[in-house]
Amino acid sequence: MGKDAKAGGKGKGKAAAGDEGGGSKGKGKSGKGGASDGLGTCTYVKARHILCEKQGKINEAYKKLQDGWLGNGDKVPPAEFAKLAAEYSECPSGKKGGDLGWFPRGKMAGPFQEVAFSTPIGATSGAFKSTHGYHIILCEGRKN
Repeated sequence: MGKDAKAGGKGKGKAAAGDEGGGSKGKGKSGKGGASDGLGTCTYVKARHILCEKQGKINEAYKKLQDGWLGNGDKVPPAEFAKLAAEYSECPSGKKGGDLGWFPRGKMAGPFQEVAFSTPIGATSGAFKSTHGYHIILCEGRKN
């Protein structure tokens, strides 16, 4: 992914990363931040994502997540997220279920990094925009 200057519009559903420094927390956030949960302090994140050029397509994918899990307050199983990524994502990683593996802080740019590093483990972000298109992220892990 290249460098993003600023997040753009907001997607449907949970809050989108519409400003620099902001990020979508997705379902499963306890409302408490800080060093104890690793949000904002970890060095590496393991994540999957769905990338779509058009907002309508990412909203359709997010609706499937809402209908299947998020609407009930459940976490999306990684295998199910991977199926949706394979179906909807326009990123080459879509063929691998959207798996980006482990990546360090500073590798991804702008709003993507902000959302990836602020989404709790096991949680799914809301749809958000970067210069590459519209994304949804599933955070699978974090480490220092």
